[in-house]
Parts: sequence; structure tokens; C-alpha cells
Amino acid sequence: MWFSGAGMDEIDPQFDTCTRVLGIDPGLNCTGYGVLESQGACQRPGVVEAGVIRGGSSSKPLAERVAVIHRGIKDVIKSFAPQAMALEELYSHYDRPRTSILMGHARGVTCLAAAEAGIPVVSYAATRVKKLLTGSGRASKSQMQLAVQRELSLAELPEPADVADALAIALGHFYLRNRRSDVEC
Repeated sequence: MWFSGAGMDEIDPQFDTCTRVLGIDPGLNCTGYGVLESQGACQRPGVVEAGVIRGGSSSKPLAERVAVIHRGIKDVIKSFAPQAMALEELYSHYDRPRTSILMGHARGVTCLAAAEAGIPVVSYAATRVKKLLTGSGRASKSQMQLAVQRELSLAELPEPADVADALAIALGHFYLRNRRSDVEC
């Protein structure tokens, strides 16, 4: 766990517009997650929890690594009961097709965990979220960390960058949810 918001897990029943979103930055070695909550349409979301799930080194068999990620995502879902999952879209560079294929495994078990829990999954392109939070679709990792720190009024930079990316995806969902009507995985 990177951060746990004080008192955020106690939801006041008077807030029927409360929304919890789980943001995921999928990766085989390190999957970042961030749970954000807003208790009203006009309230900025706050951090409930953020952290990483370590799939292990590339020397471990692929099946073991994706099983660890799947169990970790299921544990986060069980612990924090999000109403939606915001997931970074798979990006593929023509020079490295193997990377996107391997990342697809992490993304797949993440979608499976959401489907098993009955949680809708919405995908966002990393460039879209970067542009939304920094003004540039090509923002660096450090620029994203600073943007997430600013937007969520965090005392420290979210570390590692996988956590910042997951929080950014969740933030993007809060900011863009009224513009999207499609739910996908």
C-alpha cells in the first residue's frame, strides 16, 4: 500500500451519489492501482488507497505472474468495493510487439477480476489522460506524478510511477465519465 486516505473507507449513508473508481496501470512486473472516491458530482475525488501488485521478475513462469496479479486485483476489489474500473488501454509500438502481447496478459486478468466482481471496465488511452492532466499527450512520468499530486492535493509525489499512472487513469475517468457512454474491456 502506498497511501490510505484517513476516514475515506467510512461512507456517510447520506451521500447516495458516492462513486468509487479503481484505476489500473497494468504491468507484469508491477501493476499500479489507485482507488478514488467522490461523494458528490461537484466534489473532487480523494484517494482511498493506492499501491502496486508485484507480479514478480521475468524469470518466474508467466502463469504464476498473471495469477499473482489476478489475486491482487481481486483483493483490492474485495477490500474497497469500487463501482467502476478505469483501465489504461494497451499501447503497441511497432518496434516492440512482444511487449504489448505480454502486457495484454496483465490487462486480461485485470478485466477478468472486474468481470467476476460485476464491475464495469472503461478503457482510456494514456495519451488522452496525459493531455487531460498536463496539457500534453506526451507528458513524462515525472510530469504525470506532479500533475496527480496537484490534482489530488497530495503532500508527496505518488511513488512509484505505476501508482501515479493508476491514479491518473482513475482521475481521467472522473473527469471524462459524463462524456463516455461506452463500457468495454
